[in-house]
Amino acid sequence: MKILSIDHVQIAMPAGGEEKARAFYMDLLGFAEIPKPPELAKRGAWFESGSTQLHLGVEPDFRPARKAHPAFIVDHLDALLEKIQAAGCEIDSLQPPLEGTKRVHVFDPFGNRIELMEKPG
Repeated sequence: MKILSIDHVQIAMPAGGEEKARAFYMDLLGFAEIPKPPELAKRGAWFESGSTQLHLGVEPDFRPARKAHPAFIVDHLDALLEKIQAAGCEIDSLQPPLEGTKRVHVFDPFGNRIELMEKPG
């Protein structure tokens, strides 16, 4: 037996943050919102880009994940960073490359750390 893939990654957000989540994950990062099952549709939001799913769930005593994070492979990282910076989002400096991969940490509107990576070639 072995793990075959990741179905989704879930990160936390505070109650009432759905519009901020949509503005960041859809408008800036390019995810599309996907419907949640009716029994889960009251709070949070689910997003998808290609085969990558991200679920944001409401945590009553929310604290942002400043270290733990999802890492997304993107294209045109520099253009995406300009867009994120123009929106006033927090950006950490470029991180040292990993095997030539350009990467940076940004923070969603709730303070959660998100890594964006662009692979060479």
